[in-house]
Amino acid sequence: MFLQKLGVQGWFELFTNTQLEFSVHELAEFYASCLVTAGMVTSTVSGTQLCFDAKTLGEILGIPSMGFDVYVREDKSVLGTARLLELSQKFSHQTCLKTPQSVKKWDMTSIHQLLFWFIIKNVIPRGQGRSLADAMDQCLMDLMDSEEPINLPAIMILHIARIANISREHDLGYGFLLTCVFEHFGVELQKKVGAQFIDEIGSNTLMGCGYTLVEGSTSE
Repeated sequence: MFLQKLGVQGWFELFTNTQLEFSVHELAEFYASCLVTAGMVTSTVSGTQLCFDAKTLGEILGIPSMGFDVYVREDKSVLGTARLLELSQKFSHQTCLKTPQSVKKWDMTSIHQLLFWFIIKNVIPRGQGRSLADAMDQCLMDLMDSEEPINLPAIMILHIARIANISREHDLGYGFLLTCVFEHFGVELQKKVGAQFIDEIGSNTLMGCGYTLVEGSTSE
């Protein structure tokens, strides 16, 4: 019900499908040879050439490629200082802030913590910085909180470009979604791994975001 309430079309089925699996070997090979040029992703996996843009990616995943598509992490100026400050004040509950800043998870409301968790697990996944929401996180949190459309395929491609070219170590994101892409292009996968309980929005996630569970209630 979480994503349905947010009005994110197609995301509910995409991110709650526990039947999805991914293949680590092909995912690593994809990132090793991945190039993103003018919004077009090219790579080679198991000898198969892959080439897709946001529109094609959306069609493969069954979600619309429309809505907000700016990678704020690379260019904060697109929002402007006043807007960035407004976001920081909103999520930190500190109206006295004079400059934009990252917001600690524990300063957020429970629903905003849950939005933050969803974003760093699915929209712009990462293994580090899981307790601080930066400008990109805050921007996406605000869009989801306001039920504004987000162009997930376009954001994915911009984040893939950063992962593939960053100098420091980074988790290889979008394993399940990229495996769908590999299968679409006919890549023969070596070994697939299923979704784990920790990938789901369950009772542990809700309690970790500050919710109090009532005995006898469901965790979803």
